Amino acid sequence: MIKLKVFNLLEENKNPRGIENWKKLNYQNWSSYGIGLTQLKKLAKQVGKNHELALELWKEPNYDIKVISILIEDPKKVNKIQIENMVNGTSMWIMSHIWVQNLFSKVSFAKELSESWRNSNDDVKRRIGYTYLYYLARDKKVLDDYFIPIMNHIKKEIQGEENFVKDAMNNSLLTIGQRSKELNMKCLEVCNSVGKIIVDYGENSCEAVDVVKHLTSERMLKKFK
Repeated sequence: MIKLKVFNLLEENKNPRGIENWKKLNYQNWSSYGIGLTQLKKLAKQVGKNHELALELWKEPNYDIKVISILIEDPKKVNKIQIENMVNGTSMWIMSHIWVQNLFSKVSFAKELSESWRNSNDDVKRRIGYTYLYYLARDKKVLDDYFIPIMNHIKKEIQGEENFVKDAMNNSLLTIGQRSKELNMKCLEVCNSVGKIIVDYGENSCEAVDVVKHLTSERMLKKFK
């Protein structure tokens, strides 16, 4: 009954323009109601947290339903087996970001698993492992020294990495470099060494974030003065 409520909510809020834009992305195995993330978050609040329902919704081959599944999931009830099964469904670039931000970064074992995934031969797992660093870098309980070998690895590998792993690595440097003056300088050294990062985001005007520009901004200079 609750599952039907979700389908009805999505049907009532479907966006024809968004659906047409979705078709251009050519994700043939997934459908979409064309609803934006902000609206999906509002709909998820109407549904409420529900672990069992989240498990059911994740099985649906539909982008909006999967996002609702992520948003209503209770991280405290999620185990490693579920996460390992879910990661295969995050291959879509934007989906991986939503999944990490709203679920993976909130489970108790994320740090441990991300360390394993950053060494995986699976592109999606490596992407998730580095995307998670964007959030881990905000955790002041983690010492600065933790990030040094990671940055050294990024310096060595980033330009030869898979497209979206490269994007995740680049984004992680942005947050790591905001932690302290020492890490800021280390990130700038890495960025200046590897040069401009080019990421293919498909048929749009998106470009990889300019980490050097952000880490040398007036705000950063004042922060580490």
